[in-house]
Amino acid sequence: MANLVRWDPVRDMVSLREAMDRLFEESFVRPRSWLAPTEGMATLALDLFESEDDVTVRASIPGVKPEDIDISITGDVLTIKGETSEEKEEKTGNYRLRERRYGAFQRSVSLPTLIDTSKATAEFENGVLTLTLPKVEEVKPKSIKIKAK
Repeated sequence: MANLVRWDPVRDMVSLREAMDRLFEESFVRPRSWLAPTEGMATLALDLFESEDDVTVRASIPGVKPEDIDISITGDVLTIKGETSEEKEEKTGNYRLRERRYGAFQRSVSLPTLIDTSKATAEFENGVLTLTLPKVEEVKPKSIKIKAK
């Protein structure tokens, strides 16, 4: 004998809502890897912070040689791009898990202020790219001393 189950539309809406929440969380809150696909090209996550004298940008780019990274600044837009390549294709056995990405990556971000590109420095250590971008002199805040008479 078959059991009859009463249809509850609220239960179906809750499961749809949970599915949508999971989709947005996986897409925006917790991306699955350090490289997320965008228009056929992967992007990388950045940390950007500003001090009184400069803007510092950090990007984790493991497995990439410094000479394979291209950094450019056009106006107030910083662009970091490069490419990761697979070391070798495994011919023996079958992959059980393959999460590491290979291919081109690019990230462009607007800088909060104008940069003196002639004094900019880039360091690459242990897979972390650190850019130190000094601000243009006229952008730095200046204090004016008041002389009492």
